Amino acid sequence: MTSTPEDLTDFCAPGAHAEEVYYPAAPGVSLRVVHFSPAQSANHPPIVFVAGWISQLFAWREVLQELTRDFEVFYVETREKISSRIRGRVGYGVEDIGNDLVALIPRLGVADKNYLLMGSSLGATAILECAAKLTPRPLALVLVAPNAVFRVPWWGLALIRPFPPRLYLIFKPFIKWYLRNFRLNIKEDYAQYEKYAHSLDAADPWKLKKGIFSLAKYAVWDKLAAIHCPVLIVGASKDKLHEPENLRKMVELLPNARYADLETNRGTHSRQLVQVVRDFLSEIA
Repeated sequence: MTSTPEDLTDFCAPGAHAEEVYYPAAPGVSLRVVHFSPAQSANHPPIVFVAGWISQLFAWREVLQELTRDFEVFYVETREKISSRIRGRVGYGVEDIGNDLVALIPRLGVADKNYLLMGSSLGATAILECAAKLTPRPLALVLVAPNAVFRVPWWGLALIRPFPPRLYLIFKPFIKWYLRNFRLNIKEDYAQYEKYAHSLDAADPWKLKKGIFSLAKYAVWDKLAAIHCPVLIVGASKDKLHEPENLRKMVELLPNARYADLETNRGTHSRQLVQVVRDFLSEIA
């Protein structure tokens, strides 16, 4: 364990405490986990939270500040993020990230059917990938805009393939342009574009390139029928990137799922999300 970095206090409720820990998750892979101890005791299950692709902690500041009033939270940064410690050659696909969670979660000390497993975007997809294999098992899943598939245009793969990651600075403006003009609804939610732009600026280009080719071949559909715990999928009907129609289809295919619409990506990253989580836990209690 390391001493608590001063900047982590910005993500806590007043009186809560944050601590950075690194855990081994696979051969050659160690992951950063930020453990938040809540400001006040409550009879809530702890939350294991898995953020989205190259997502940074600052994107979840408002949610974490609200959760840590009375929830213990383990915030997991997955292997494609710049914080991961990697030795040797490893994969960056959804299956790899899901297997990391299978190895990591038992190390956190959570009890069987007594923790909430929560994720966003790629993190939520990785949860769907591995949920049926998890021990200890989660009480329930909360999934914010999970990706059923990852739409990487063929011409984008063709452009990226021959160039070494050190040329990422050349391609980064083009990636931002593509997101802004073809995948994000900047009129309704410009903050979502700003968040992705910051994440791209901070990303590790070597991990990014390897991950893109793995994600382009992935689909989650055949994993859904095996997940029997309660699932809440939180979508944003104005968020084109995460394809609300696919979220509705996931709800139909999961054995025990329900859906909440917070309209925008801004909504899914706000205190409004925490209230939805609290309501969901009351329903399944």
